[in-house]
Amino acid sequence: MQELLMPRFADYELIDTGDFERLERFGAHVTRRPEPQAVWRRSLPEEEWRRLADASFLRDGRSEERGEWHLRRGVADRWTIDYAYGGMSLRMRLGFTSFKHVGIFPEQAANWEFIYDRCAALAAKGRARSGDAERGGAAGEAPRVLNLFAYTGGATLAARAAGADVTHVDSVKPVVSWAGENMTLSGLSGVRWIVEDALRFVRREVRRGRRYRGIMLDPPAYGRGANGEKWVLEDNLCEMLECCAQLLEPEDSFLVLNLYSMGLSSTLARTAVHQAFGAPAGEQWGELCFEDRAGKQLPLGTYYRMMR
Repeated sequence: MQELLMPRFADYELIDTGDFERLERFGAHVTRRPEPQAVWRRSLPEEEWRRLADASFLRDGRSEERGEWHLRRGVADRWTIDYAYGGMSLRMRLGFTSFKHVGIFPEQAANWEFIYDRCAALAAKGRARSGDAERGGAAGEAPRVLNLFAYTGGATLAARAAGADVTHVDSVKPVVSWAGENMTLSGLSGVRWIVEDALRFVRREVRRGRRYRGIMLDPPAYGRGANGEKWVLEDNLCEMLECCAQLLEPEDSFLVLNLYSMGLSSTLARTAVHQAFGAPAGEQWGELCFEDRAGKQLPLGTYYRMMR
């Protein structure tokens, strides 16, 4: 089923968009940063943007992605936000990076909820299979879940909060350390941390014959592995999905794929997954977005979900 997802996130608000920028509130701080998809006009005047913004990102003229943040006096460069859903209560540390990001993609909250629900259901099935449900709920079989290109760990924490045995893979060591901070802030423990190129890791897992109940992928358009491996989405996505197809359990399992590159649709993601995995028992695909105060909807990526 194709569906547009707009999560509810108390600690996040998209205030205004337009003229290739977005104005957002992350908890206590309001940020202003470039947004290539905001092709329309702003709804608020420039004076209001300046009044509201605690931090503004100015792009380096020599780079499309890099730049620096200009902070209002007294604004802390690190702070936390909270996200709660069901039995999940996450706290994540944010900070200003030279790539205009702050350590979280809030639109992914829609996927965190899906991941939490799926992992909780799989964990309950594991307890039932072990006979533990009848004995009062001690540890049963925890679903093994893999998070690739895992960044600061929102999806990792959602799965762990639901009782999954989670492996978190990212090629950037400081980002993995950041995810570890978020785990501690969220009162969780027990995540397996891997600093490695994601494609190299899944190739090895296939050789080892490993299996997972859930796989989450959030691949960038372009990246470098921990040892200089080159990742190009258009060149490497098919092999990545083929490896994941060998790792995912044939029953009682799920997959979540996100694509952020402009021009890549959810239909593209669905077609690529179908080729690698075959037709699923259930699926959902579409766009992730937020709506600003004026009602303008900003697309922030595409997603594909599959259930077996």
